[in-house]
Amino acid sequence: MTRMRLLSIAAASAIAANVVIAAEDMEPFTATYGVEWRGMGAGTSTLELVPLEGDRWSYRSRNTARGVFRLAFPNAITQTSIFRIDDDKVVPLVYRAEDGSKSTGRDVSLDFDWPGRRVTGTAEDEAVSLELQPGIQDSLSVQIALMRELAAGRAPERFLLIDKDAVKDYRYTLEGDERVRTALGEFDTKVYRSQREGSNRVTRLWLAPDLGWVPVRAQQTRGDRVEFSMVLRKLEKNGGRPTVDGRKLER
Repeated sequence: MTRMRLLSIAAASAIAANVVIAAEDMEPFTATYGVEWRGMGAGTSTLELVPLEGDRWSYRSRNTARGVFRLAFPNAITQTSIFRIDDDKVVPLVYRAEDGSKSTGRDVSLDFDWPGRRVTGTAEDEAVSLELQPGIQDSLSVQIALMRELAAGRAPERFLLIDKDAVKDYRYTLEGDERVRTALGEFDTKVYRSQREGSNRVTRLWLAPDLGWVPVRAQQTRGDRVEFSMVLRKLEKNGGRPTVDGRKLER
């Protein structure tokens, strides 16, 4: 199930305005999705964006399997990105991914040293040391970067993404408009396609402007086969500054 790295996906928009979105204008939220794997109910995925002290934020993904999928994934799979907003840009600082087991063979731990221009750590027990390029994102911070671009009326065509121990270039394409039905009602969305050159894996994201560009649906295909799909079940907008679990991730 590709370790349920769900929603490690990208999006872009083509809208007209050119608005700068300040860090203090970002709104914390918690979004819960129902997940289907090849047509079968596989569990839930929760995304949570919360502010930390200063200009730092935490974005966390927690994926929980259910039914027969718990045999393969008995523990919750989590990803956490700590990032800051610098001159209206998302700057990742720390990234962690854990499969919930005692083994570290599938875990990822990355630290971003922007003054030293390197990202270091481990990915699946292999050492990582890569040069940092301007605008580079981790697997979670890229989602926030894209949502901010959409809200500001910008249309990015690509993002560089650190995936485990490699830097990959993802391209984004607007495919059209679609009205999507969810447990919260129907929403007008923009549909975006994300794909890495040379890969047959395509990710689509249905983003709702009325919800601050929070995705209401996501789908990943490989060739002609749908690998997984997700639909929004619950969305909470949080105006406060809640406590964040995992203080060891803070810098």
